[in-house]
Amino acid sequence: MRKFKLLVSNRWRMLALVSFSTLLSLSVWFSTNAISTVLEIEKGFTIDDIAWLTISVQLGFVTGSLILSITNIPDIVNSRIVFSVSCVLAAVINVVLLLPQVGTNEAIAARFLTGVFLGGVYPLAMKIISGWFNSSRGIAIGIIIASLTLGSGSPHLLKSLFVSQWEITLIVSSFLSVIGGLIVLLFVRDGPYDVLAARFNPTYVLTIMKSRALQLVFIGYLGHMWELYAMWVWIPSFLASIYSNRIVLFGLFELSSLIAFLVFLSGAVGCVMGGLLAERWGRTATTSWALALSGGTALCIGFLPAGWTQIIFFMALLWGFTVIADSAQFSTAITELADDSYRGTALALQTGLGFLLTVITIRLVPIIQSHIGWGWAFAFLSVGPVLGILAMVKLRNLPDSRIMAMGKR
Repeated sequence: MRKFKLLVSNRWRMLALVSFSTLLSLSVWFSTNAISTVLEIEKGFTIDDIAWLTISVQLGFVTGSLILSITNIPDIVNSRIVFSVSCVLAAVINVVLLLPQVGTNEAIAARFLTGVFLGGVYPLAMKIISGWFNSSRGIAIGIIIASLTLGSGSPHLLKSLFVSQWEITLIVSSFLSVIGGLIVLLFVRDGPYDVLAARFNPTYVLTIMKSRALQLVFIGYLGHMWELYAMWVWIPSFLASIYSNRIVLFGLFELSSLIAFLVFLSGAVGCVMGGLLAERWGRTATTSWALALSGGTALCIGFLPAGWTQIIFFMALLWGFTVIADSAQFSTAITELADDSYRGTALALQTGLGFLLTVITIRLVPIIQSHIGWGWAFAFLSVGPVLGILAMVKLRNLPDSRIMAMGKR
């Protein structure tokens, strides 16, 4: 009994450490998006340049994730080492934009490399924690993705506070990433459900793709990702068009950037709630409801009159809450359905494919918006949730669905 209590105590402590490290390290993801308006002024970047800065991070993340999945590195090299080294390298590349001679091409290349190294952070955090949790794994990974969400949104808070000192946003986010890597390296240990190092086996990727249950999880995840990052990238611009340059709270914060951060904060809460509900209702039920609510919000928020500022505020928070609430449950399902020896490989493959898809919607949303407005640009994102719901309904009818969430579908 004492040994069991010690295990429970240790696993929640490890979860707290890895979650905090993920929050810190993911602060470099949207660091340039948060200061996009300043980059347009200071460095002459266009709106297309800003879009490519974001897309290059996504493509870099895809490249890093797929390299990890094909080489099985997350299951051959200790995950904590891969995580820590990746955090430090991402931090170093993140501050390249501070160099005065950096132009558009150099900035895009730097953001691509930042994404490559982030491919060794987020999937590895999930793998580390899956080694500590068997029961309540959905809640645990939900907390990890809540940390990712809050970390991704943190540059908006920094920018809101340091409006005229944009360099601080980059410097602080890089510093936080280094700290995150050191925490995992020095204080986190491997869990009792971790598996021995696997052999190099690039054909396991094909094995993953042949499983019908895993195929449906991947489709559900892709539907979720179709919406998620395009929303995260462009909701600050939408909010800026609604709230302009208003300063609030004793002149300390820019309102639109502050609300953008609150959207991410609501998403962090949604991740935790999604994990709790999935353990009670099952993964397919929880993901379906989250997809329905986020897709429904996407359909209508952009069509609301600009003067309805309070309603838009609450709708934005609802969208932020639901758009990420299902993410952890797709990842948890992968850890439950895939071969334990290649858990990290499966997670890297899933995230790599998902982030590759985000390139399409991130690029198309501003094009649609420029021609027919925010309403249709955001409504376009609801296609993904519809397809995701259909996949989850089909998965629910498969026998393999009983493997997930301790038998709850």
